[in-house]
Amino acid sequence: MAVRLADVAREAGVSPATASRVLNGSSRKPAEEIAERVRVAAQRLGYFPNAQAQALARNSAGLVGLIVHDIADPYFSSIARGVQQGLGENGVQLMLTSTGRDPQRELAAVRAFMSHRTDAILLAGSRSQQEDHELLEALRRYQDNGGRVAMVGQPLPAAGGVQLDNAGAAADLADELLKLGHRRFAVLAGDQSLATARDRVEGFVGKLRDAGVEPIVIREGAFTRDGGYHTAGDLVREGVLGSDEQTCVFCANDVMALGTMTAVRERGLRLPDDVAVAGFDDIPTLGDMFPSVTTVRIPLEEIGRMAGEMVMEEGTARRLVVSGHPVLRDSTRRRGA
Repeated sequence: MAVRLADVAREAGVSPATASRVLNGSSRKPAEEIAERVRVAAQRLGYFPNAQAQALARNSAGLVGLIVHDIADPYFSSIARGVQQGLGENGVQLMLTSTGRDPQRELAAVRAFMSHRTDAILLAGSRSQQEDHELLEALRRYQDNGGRVAMVGQPLPAAGGVQLDNAGAAADLADELLKLGHRRFAVLAGDQSLATARDRVEGFVGKLRDAGVEPIVIREGAFTRDGGYHTAGDLVREGVLGSDEQTCVFCANDVMALGTMTAVRERGLRLPDDVAVAGFDDIPTLGDMFPSVTTVRIPLEEIGRMAGEMVMEEGTARRLVVSGHPVLRDSTRRRGA
């Protein structure tokens, strides 16, 4: 049978209210001699305080909820690690859930974190172009009750956080690839209903067109490794990739770039002589691939850390904009260079 608070109180010879003040962290502190008796009794009986009771007593659960699209994606695991660093050494615990970009699972996660009385909720990843009014209403109610909300990546109404300048960084990457001498481009655009993918493609293609270069193809697909793999495979079968002229493929994120490289290799094409590949994000270990992969470096852990620090702050939520910068590696080396 589970040990109850009343059992601890009886063992220590105090009232249940006094035992609760000691074990659940109330601001009303009994005398140290009494408090020590309660702690010794709890340890002897093997009693663990109730988290919800502690949250009520302290007016804080000591919990922060983080919602990501895919925890297996190094982009999100890097952000999660940064958030943990931002929460610091103050005893706050991070609760993590992954939604697979399903709006209903995201809403369910927000409601679950609300029911656990988390102090803050962080949402990481791209938002759909169409606002989810049910989600926004749930977050508004949460904020009205004292909860803090922050985003990582894309803005949310009435929430602070860290926003990425995806369009600007993608334009910078296009400029660097043009300087290398690339003129034949294919764009693997990912899911254009996602603001992140749309902004990156618009920034990249816009810079190409400013230079008088039109992509030979812009193809949508899933914003995942498999999305890159299948889309690139289709382009090889269609003869778009693998012609006599080197083609540079821009992928809207790094995992798509990795899928693209696998598809190209499986079809007997050479990287980068036949198909050059560039991604976006600079996920961990990307530089260790062969050939090493050109990308846009986003300080993923750093933005996670900044967001974690923000949700620990009192007062008006801040919003920061972070940009990335191109990192040129072997995967976009010009043929013969």
